[in-house]
Amino acid sequence: MYTVVGSRTNRTFRVLWALEELGVEYDHKPYSVRSPEALEHSPTGKLPALIAEGEVITDSAAIITFLADRHGGLTFPAGSVQRAKQDALLHRVNDEIDAVLWTAARHSFILPEEERVPAVKESLKLEFARSLDRLMEQIDGPYLMGDTMTIPDIILVHCGGWAYNAKFPLENETFKAYTKRLRERDAFKRAAALP
Repeated sequence: MYTVVGSRTNRTFRVLWALEELGVEYDHKPYSVRSPEALEHSPTGKLPALIAEGEVITDSAAIITFLADRHGGLTFPAGSVQRAKQDALLHRVNDEIDAVLWTAARHSFILPEEERVPAVKESLKLEFARSLDRLMEQIDGPYLMGDTMTIPDIILVHCGGWAYNAKFPLENETFKAYTKRLRERDAFKRAAALP
């Protein structure tokens, strides 16, 4: 059985949702970021962390990819053209959406106050909106990869919630419908109910 370290209020939610989608049993330790318990499993105190076979895996995208490959869901087979396209989408979402939100968070409350540049957030909001619009223009089905829900969907929908809380622009109607549809999934609701 896996152990998931981290509360659903951070990127750990992605791992919890993936496990619920895959129907895999796990133990959940809802520790806070940089808590003594988190530091036991992640040298930086960043979460999530997944304990599998006595080994610790960090980074939400790496964890979800490991779980998807191991359990044969939320992914296309390694070495396939579809998998290469899926991985390209994953990197794009991480680079153009997640990284922008993370930079805004750093300049809002993570960096020491004297290192923050609050003015950068306005340009990040513009970049986020442009990237989201371009991404949504390419959707051809209920999911990013057409008819198959994959890892990039989990990360993008999670970023949508993060963007909402950070008051980033979410006017794209395709994105609104897409996130609403995925947030109605039973696995999403089960993960959202966790501590």
